[in-house]
Amino acid sequence: MPKVNANNIQIEYDTFGDPSSKPILLIMGLGGQMIDWNEEFCEQLVSQGFYVIRFDNRDVGLSTKFEEAGVPDVMKVMNAVQSGGTVEVPYLLEDMADDAVGLLDALNVEKAHICGASMGAYISQIVAFRHPTRVLSLTSIMGSTGNPDLPPPTPEAMRVLLMQMPTKREAYIEQSIKRRRIIYGSGFPFDEEKWRIDIASSYDRCFYPQGFTRQLVAIRVNGNRKPKLASINVPTLVIHGSDDPLVPVEGGKDTAVAILGAKLLIIDGMGHSLPPETWPQIVEAIAENANKAYK
Repeated sequence: MPKVNANNIQIEYDTFGDPSSKPILLIMGLGGQMIDWNEEFCEQLVSQGFYVIRFDNRDVGLSTKFEEAGVPDVMKVMNAVQSGGTVEVPYLLEDMADDAVGLLDALNVEKAHICGASMGAYISQIVAFRHPTRVLSLTSIMGSTGNPDLPPPTPEAMRVLLMQMPTKREAYIEQSIKRRRIIYGSGFPFDEEKWRIDIASSYDRCFYPQGFTRQLVAIRVNGNRKPKLASINVPTLVIHGSDDPLVPVEGGKDTAVAILGAKLLIIDGMGHSLPPETWPQIVEAIAENANKAYK
């Protein structure tokens, strides 16, 4: 897969479809590599007339690692944020948003449809209000506004998010399966064998838990984006699962309220996940939202 220099780092990326089609940039969530955007999902977007660009965020996959920054103390950062204090972190979500725009620069893409999931939804929102001239439409999946008044994750979801993961391959896969089950939602079948294959592929491609921790503290210090979301004036689609225990559905509803004219799609039974059964519905909704940019 190709790599480019962008925003003073190296970014690993790949593409699907015809470069002359509608460009859509997919931004993955916390600790997730670009291969977590399933190839079949990407091909379904291609069938809707998109040129799909997916990439490894900084500190995951094959993009630049921030090893010299060390591993932050997550609880110290969380306590500082809760008490209203300030804390230094290796980088911000704004830096990750600038990475995404830097990739578009490197690929000579003037404007793109931006779609992010989970942390990627937060980054996509920041791209939309920080770089408005580069965005044709916005899709925020499993995201929130950072509004402190919103419900927190369930205790079980927070526990699996913060748990120390094993480093040995098989133990890591087993623990990841348990984590994924907890946040997946109850409305769709959990294909353990498929997840086992996908998690093993991610581990073999790049096992780098330090990056997960640095991305996590970037999320924690980002604060309330809701006031800035009001400035977004591109077609916006907000997708959320009704059963999301990690980013409760109220976060999606708050996002849709914050952005004028945003369409909210709540998928019954979906948790913090993108079950294959939902892909046709999600892809069609993304395409419908994107097409509004050309009217």
